[in-house]
Amino acid sequence: MPMLRYFLTFTLFLAAALVHAAGTVYRCPMHPWIHADHAGAKCTICGMPLVAASSEMAPAGFVALSPSSVTVIGVETATVSRQPLIHTLRVTGRIEDDDTRHRVVAARVPGRVEKLHINYVGAEVQADQPLVTLFSPEVLTAERIYVERLRASAAIAATDLAAARERLLELGLTAADVAVLENSLQPSATITVRAPFAGTVVSKSVYEGQYVGASDRLLELADFSRMWFVFDAYEQDIPWLSVGQQIEFTTRAVPGEVMHAPIDFIDPNFNETTRTAKVRAILPNPHYSVGGVPHRLPHRVLAEGRVLMESPAVLAAPRAAILDRGRGPVAYVDMGEGRYQQRPLTLGRRGDSLVEILAGLTENEKVVTHGALLLDAQAQLAAEASAPSVEIINGGPVPSPATGAIMRGEATPPTLIAKAADPLAALAVAAIDAAAALGADDYAAYQKIFPALSVAAKAFSLPQIDPGADLKSARRSFEPWSTAVADLLKPHRARLGVKIFQCPMAPVAGKGRWVQRSQPLKNPFFGSTMPDCGAEVP
Repeated sequence: MPMLRYFLTFTLFLAAALVHAAGTVYRCPMHPWIHADHAGAKCTICGMPLVAASSEMAPAGFVALSPSSVTVIGVETATVSRQPLIHTLRVTGRIEDDDTRHRVVAARVPGRVEKLHINYVGAEVQADQPLVTLFSPEVLTAERIYVERLRASAAIAATDLAAARERLLELGLTAADVAVLENSLQPSATITVRAPFAGTVVSKSVYEGQYVGASDRLLELADFSRMWFVFDAYEQDIPWLSVGQQIEFTTRAVPGEVMHAPIDFIDPNFNETTRTAKVRAILPNPHYSVGGVPHRLPHRVLAEGRVLMESPAVLAAPRAAILDRGRGPVAYVDMGEGRYQQRPLTLGRRGDSLVEILAGLTENEKVVTHGALLLDAQAQLAAEASAPSVEIINGGPVPSPATGAIMRGEATPPTLIAKAADPLAALAVAAIDAAAALGADDYAAYQKIFPALSVAAKAFSLPQIDPGADLKSARRSFEPWSTAVADLLKPHRARLGVKIFQCPMAPVAGKGRWVQRSQPLKNPFFGSTMPDCGAEVP
């Protein structure tokens, strides 16, 4: 509906703004290359009445409006100036534990799990708290050797005693355990594995009675007193981020609380698959609200963050002033007295409401922020009016080169194709029109187009083609012809402005090709049954 409103406004504006007493011509609002020199004529393509338009054309890139037209359209402008860009980045991430405070508790000796002091995930442990007791004959042997050397310390070298003591420490005994052994002189076959720091059990890999080997994982501990908020930043967002920036985020696990944390690290290793880089912020846990209420953040919950970023002052224009029609961004500059100039732009970073201008505009110039779409339509109309056209004389069309129709991918009269200046262009028009009709399951339209298709094909050596008795037979005849045409036009795609697509399941040859002006593809061999079957030929 907005586009229809724009079109109706533009049509009225065109009829009111461009009519002059002398040199009046009449053009189709939908197909401006169709014109006549008298009132009452109709477009030969869509049948719409032609409207009056001035034969005087504005210079290329300029649009001239009368004061009343400016008022009707509601043209609004803004000044290009140097100002900071403000960009709000919204991200989704997870609350993770601090990876630098994560520890795997493993067995240093082979043995049997005699007792699990902590036997469930999520248990809170303190530093040096017993976790697992192992029965290990290897520990018993090492303790016996140490006790024997202690008893015979006067008869053996000090280095031998020290080596026996070092062996016990290597097997996992602490200095306190060794001191108890030195006092009791009673060797034991059990060894107690203790927590290296205070934390939370996040993984348990053993059960009582289980045999383990040296280096086997027993438990996994994490320190939840400090947490990470980790999220992925896309490549276009990375230039906005820096270490030290504040992130505000929320999580449903702590409803109603907005938390803040500084960015601590931006991973320089870019993920080529997801096109993202990891970013993390650090915050204490529990987190205290503004009212002093502690909120403990659970591990691995989702959180939504927002980063407010501001750049130094740059030359910037409102985003509403930028138009991008697929051939690069442009803006319309108010030159005064109802004249507006189209400017191609080179853009930098995009903020929430402003865009950085690298080239194309200067400071203090005024750009159109409202009504630019209608100005652009008028500029395209002026360009079309200066291009080769089809003029209506005595109720019939006089043909001119078909290259303009190729660029629009629209149906073209057979006589226009027959007398086109470029046979390849005429062939491309015919192939595009025919493929579009078959892709839309419109056999009646294909029958109307077929005479033009036959005329265009006479200049080339192509497979035979017939209109067929129905849609299915028409498609079977069209497939080999269309494939040959696509191969013929392939070296000239850039000049003609066409795209070639291939279907890997074509019913006749298995691989059929056809010509279109642009995406999205519409398979002419299957129509609505499989409209998007295929891919563009590189």
